[in-house]
Amino acid sequence: MLKLEARPEPSRAMSIASPLIALAITVVIGTCLFLILGKDPLRGLAVFFVEPVKSVYALTELAVKATPLLLIALGLAVCFRSNVWNIGAEGQFIVGAIFASGVAMQATASTGGWFFVAVIAGGIVGGMAWAAIVALLRDRFNANEILVSLMLVYVAEQLLNYVVYGPWKDPAGYNFPQTITFLKSTQVPKLFTGYRVNVGVLVALVSVAAFWILLFRTYAGFQLQVGGLAPAAARYAGFSSRKALWSALLLSGGMAGLAGGLEVAGPLGQLTPHVPAGYGFAAIIVAFVGRLHPVGIVFSAILMSMFYIGGELAQSRLGLPKSLTGVFQGLLLFTLLACDTLIAYRVRWKPSRVAPVVAAPTVDDAPLNPVVASTTLPAREGT
Repeated sequence: MLKLEARPEPSRAMSIASPLIALAITVVIGTCLFLILGKDPLRGLAVFFVEPVKSVYALTELAVKATPLLLIALGLAVCFRSNVWNIGAEGQFIVGAIFASGVAMQATASTGGWFFVAVIAGGIVGGMAWAAIVALLRDRFNANEILVSLMLVYVAEQLLNYVVYGPWKDPAGYNFPQTITFLKSTQVPKLFTGYRVNVGVLVALVSVAAFWILLFRTYAGFQLQVGGLAPAAARYAGFSSRKALWSALLLSGGMAGLAGGLEVAGPLGQLTPHVPAGYGFAAIIVAFVGRLHPVGIVFSAILMSMFYIGGELAQSRLGLPKSLTGVFQGLLLFTLLACDTLIAYRVRWKPSRVAPVVAAPTVDDAPLNPVVASTTLPAREGT
């Protein structure tokens, strides 16, 4: 039978090349998928890997998609390195968008252009507040942060539906579930005229540098990583596990809230039920494909945003369902997990051996041992 046997020392080169191998396998499986669906595989692959980078406009749209993925994945990388499994970044993204929208709707015609900073700050506070619920329940009641953070995603979605269908609904919006269009003073400034890309891209790039310094050049980042890799060693060194828990979750929630604030104050310009686009869940894949490293996350965020744009183009040009985006994302994750497993373990074929059946000894076959007989078998009267 097949067994997984741990390798003495996993290959470092293969660990680095694993995401590229996983991408290649994903492309091969995607080609077969297009053939099964009766579509031209070359045209299908071009929609995912060529169209998103073939023009200046396409590149700017790629940056718009990659920005929230990059921001959320940076926060998740800190959590995962700290052995804190925050799976509910999508909920923190939604609540961040709600808080940012609440601030944006307070602006008036006389509000200055600086007000977008307050809008973004509101998004950060919202994301941190939603993540604080997870930290509190884990800290005080030892609740599983995976389940709590995941369930809070659905609570956040219901909260979003309540505000856009209820008190924040635009009275002049023809009964559509959406808020008013935010004033220009509350919107994030654009980098180029005629394109949707805004200063959120610069914020994301600065965040990459900041997180690299935090993780690899500061004592606080060292504490977080030691707590994740070796909890016993962290306790022996006097590092606070509670502090690591709260720091990781608040930082991750703040980054997700920042992404939500940039989304509603940037490309969308208002709050709608369509704000949750799955960025929080896709960012988990982005973080792992990027090897939980800020620089690697940049490239994986670009790749994942290509899947988003490719899925939209496949729907309009090839007549394929938009869910194909999720298929490619899932393929990339599972192939990466398979590659990582084979890097750490080797597959061994071990023939199953049938143990020989040994007959129970009979009385005649038992050896005569007077010492044993005298000590184990009671003597009968009359013998």
